Amino acid sequence: MADSGESQMKIVNGEAGYVLEDVPHLTDHIPDLPTYPNPLQDNPAYSAVRQYFVNVDDTVAQKIVVHKDGPRGTHFRRAGPRQKVYFESDEVHACIVTCGGLCPGLNTVIREIVCGLYHMYGVTKVLGIDGGYRGFYSKNTISLTPKFVNDIHKRGGTILGTSRGGHDTSKIVDSIQDRGINQVYIIGGDGTQKGAAVIYEEIQRRELKVAVAGIPKTIDNDIPVIDKSFGFDTAVEEAQRAINAAHVEAESTENGIGVVKLMGRYSGFIAMYATLASRDVDCCLIPESPFYLEGQGGLFEFIEKRLKENGHMVIVIAEGAGQDLLSKSLESMDQQDASGNKLLQDVGLWMSQRIKDHFSKEQKMNITLKYIDPTYMIRAIPSNASDNVYCTLLAHSAVHGAMAGYTGFTVGPVNADHREAEQGSNY
Repeated sequence: MADSGESQMKIVNGEAGYVLEDVPHLTDHIPDLPTYPNPLQDNPAYSAVRQYFVNVDDTVAQKIVVHKDGPRGTHFRRAGPRQKVYFESDEVHACIVTCGGLCPGLNTVIREIVCGLYHMYGVTKVLGIDGGYRGFYSKNTISLTPKFVNDIHKRGGTILGTSRGGHDTSKIVDSIQDRGINQVYIIGGDGTQKGAAVIYEEIQRRELKVAVAGIPKTIDNDIPVIDKSFGFDTAVEEAQRAINAAHVEAESTENGIGVVKLMGRYSGFIAMYATLASRDVDCCLIPESPFYLEGQGGLFEFIEKRLKENGHMVIVIAEGAGQDLLSKSLESMDQQDASGNKLLQDVGLWMSQRIKDHFSKEQKMNITLKYIDPTYMIRAIPSNASDNVYCTLLAHSAVHGAMAGYTGFTVGPVNADHREAEQGSNY
């Protein structure tokens, strides 16, 4: 991953164009830290792990398709348990915080960090920070135990609460220091991970033995390098319900049109995957592909053609699609939310009204249009089986990395192999 711009990335160059974008380590600012045998090697439940400890030099290639004479390319440090760790179980005092919008799988990640620390490493002191970043200095904490988190993966949302903004680096690190916390697990999107990188840098400046691990979160699946973000599979699956409802409404009336708006601020992965999975969608509009409404080759012409052919149609539109068509007339296009994201207008409502106005004005045919926006229903549901497994792997990768003394990193799969990379890099 690329650097956040505020710290010098650790780059290791090897032969044949091999480049390792390395992860910061506690020993970078606290030399001569003692190491301890990994408790996993004495845990009967994890006896197989002894054969599969990650070698300290193991890396994961960013690209697996290469030319025979080309460079070996960028690599990342491989995630997983190491033979030596830099924390004794009794000394670990961990905390978990969730920031930004909701996403299926948040509770699963929380659960598996707690259970991973407890069952794999014997860590018993884990705090939940209530209410996002500002919870470090303005709200109460929650004591997290395996018993407390046992069933939370069956619920949507986050048991810790969340918020946007509220990042005060000095106050957050003061709170971490005052509470004696030495492992910080941060779950959130691009703004959250940038904040995590700044927290790591302040911790490094104070020379504290505190590991900062990030688990990247975005339902939109728009994180570069990693294969997929958690919650995405669940979102695509749930979006099928909205598309099916739109299809039923559309085909039940003459010239029926069903419009479904799905999440996707800057990328249309949910909209496109839901479209491909459904097979009931006639038109999918995404931010990556500009479109226009009127004239030859425009959306209105396509709608009219489709209605004449089939008598009904379904349109899926990502929330970030067509924003350029609204920008001239809407003042709020330059406004931002507390996380620094551009505030988007409801392109689904706007598009639905433009379609109605066009066919009303042209008087070519009478249409019946139904608009469905399942955004908050999708965000708030529990994760499905696929995402539950994925969230477990992410959580455990973060735990293994922190216990091994790595800090200022995020976790995620690259080419189906989990890896650690420097925090803030692609955000």
